[in-house]
Amino acid sequence: MTDETTITTEPDETTPVEVAPIQTFADFDVHPDIVAALAEAGIISPFPIQAMTLPVAMSGHDIIGQAKTGTGKTLGFAVPMLQQTVGPNDAGFDALDAPGKPQALAVAPTRELAVQVAGDLQTAAKRRGIRVATIYGGRAFEPQIDQLKKGVEVVVGTPGRLIDLAGQGHLDLSHVRSVVLDEADEMLDLGFLPDVEKLLAMTPASRQTMLFSATMPGAVVSLARRYMTQPTHIRAMSEDGDDRQTVAATEQFVYRAHAMDKVEMLARILQSEARGLTVVFTRTKRTAAKVSDELTTRGFAAAALHGDLGQGAREQALRAFRTGKVDTLVATDVAARGIDVENVTHVVNYQCPEDEKTYVHRIGRTGRAGNTGTAVTFVDWDDLGRWGLINKALDLGIPEPPETYSSSDHLFSDLDIPTSATGELPRSQRTRAGLRAERVEDLGETGTRHGGRDGGRSGHGGDRGHKPSGHKPSSESRQGGSQRRRRRTHRGGPAGRASAEQG
Repeated sequence: MTDETTITTEPDETTPVEVAPIQTFADFDVHPDIVAALAEAGIISPFPIQAMTLPVAMSGHDIIGQAKTGTGKTLGFAVPMLQQTVGPNDAGFDALDAPGKPQALAVAPTRELAVQVAGDLQTAAKRRGIRVATIYGGRAFEPQIDQLKKGVEVVVGTPGRLIDLAGQGHLDLSHVRSVVLDEADEMLDLGFLPDVEKLLAMTPASRQTMLFSATMPGAVVSLARRYMTQPTHIRAMSEDGDDRQTVAATEQFVYRAHAMDKVEMLARILQSEARGLTVVFTRTKRTAAKVSDELTTRGFAAAALHGDLGQGAREQALRAFRTGKVDTLVATDVAARGIDVENVTHVVNYQCPEDEKTYVHRIGRTGRAGNTGTAVTFVDWDDLGRWGLINKALDLGIPEPPETYSSSDHLFSDLDIPTSATGELPRSQRTRAGLRAERVEDLGETGTRHGGRDGGRSGHGGDRGHKPSGHKPSSESRQGGSQRRRRRTHRGGPAGRASAEQG
């Protein structure tokens, strides 16, 4: 990355800062229809990452953006992408070399993030008639192929399905003007960088490339050097990285908990005063399902999100969570990658995270976009060593979590739990509609009990090899697995990628 320009938001505290008097998206000469569409959605003033990214991106320069999730970076690249895109309602559309072929491509590591990015693009493009296609596995191929045939200007998707459709001749990327790689470090973790390089090779060398990543590991830096031209490096975080900012935005409580008492503790925490939407994290899919079922039995509006759910069930759970029909989402780490839901007030680490990076990622589901949040972590006796490393790496000052039970006075006082709270939600407080009130959409999933080619471990980018201890798949799921392997071999595609984009 020769001649890289760097912009950062965090000067030394002693350095005076002059804030430019930019108040709205209109001040960046954004297309009036985009400004109006954002205003209709209640989006008037840009967040810092957006304010820094827009001037550079609108001028066509390549960008490396370093920012944690929840800072609003999506519109930082979505608006410039749409600004450069010629839609069916625009003069000059018919004069394009290939009207209806994609002019912009955004690549995301997970299905949930792809849906979120596409949603932001559709919001901003509402008045311009620009068509946005969301392309990812777990859904039937045919509707996605039909959409591409009818014509789209912007494609958002996950690497595996994008390559599948490009390889079959349905996705033509030869007219793309701008490419965004979102959460590149997550794509590295999930083994997608080779696929990303294949996709970049299908696009014109003259394209604008924008890469966003919370961290910049060596492989991501190498990718940027190969495929970007004199990028501007925008850091919307401190020089020390993103971890301390995330930690500072969240009030944290850590308890040494007994495995048999965790559900009782959790049930009381979910009755905290002023609690809103809550994400409960587990390390295994089995635990996520078990805890969700237990909470539902106790009267809480809970839903599970893990890799053994089909895509329809995953989207049902997320819709119910976003709309408040359920207020507690019990999720595995991989299934929750890329989830950006507003008004999450609490995060509970039901099982201790593997390392400090996972810890920061989990608690980053709350305290987003300038808000504050509360994070609670349960540490089993055999996890004390792991917690010690996390505490030291992040300098949390909690080397020895206090031994805590569901009846401990400090649990109630720490988290503002009414002293009358028990292990069940009182019937008078069971006011949410629950998961069943949100219908399961028919996505055309076929082939297995979990939903087709990549339904069995749907939605994440890398939960392969993480079956809970003792898990024995049914004969149906084993058969579906062998079918998937045969299909991947028949197509000649790498089995690693196909499984990587699943659960």
